[in-house]
Amino acid sequence: VQLQASGGGLVQAGGSLRLSCVFSGGTFGSYLMGWFRQAPGREREFVAAITWSGAITSYGDSVKGRFTVSRDNSENRVYLQMISLKPEDTANYYCTAKKTYYSAVVATKMSDYHYWGQGTQVTVSS
Repeated sequence: VQLQASGGGLVQAGGSLRLSCVFSGGTFGSYLMGWFRQAPGREREFVAAITWSGAITSYGDSVKGRFTVSRDNSENRVYLQMISLKPEDTANYYCTAKKTYYSAVVATKMSDYHYWGQGTQVTVSS
């Protein structure tokens, strides 16, 4: 499985960005998809996850109400829509996948996930 994230960039506080991650090398629909982020000097942090069908989502406390995760199983893509961005959202954002065999499992720990992309940098200026 390979994951390629894109869509990062520089944005002013209060602005919006949409990250995209394309999945290849497996059956996308059978995977839970997640987003984590890591700022310099900090541990990698759970951001969001979405089950194989899109019916269940989960968010980290710091992004609830501002970020929305979605997926398009026909395009093998997962998205992270980010609004009301804050300087503390500045980080490298990673797309990740966990094989769940079509079960409604949500995971929030790094160790739960099997595959990781290379990350896309988001920088929010004040």
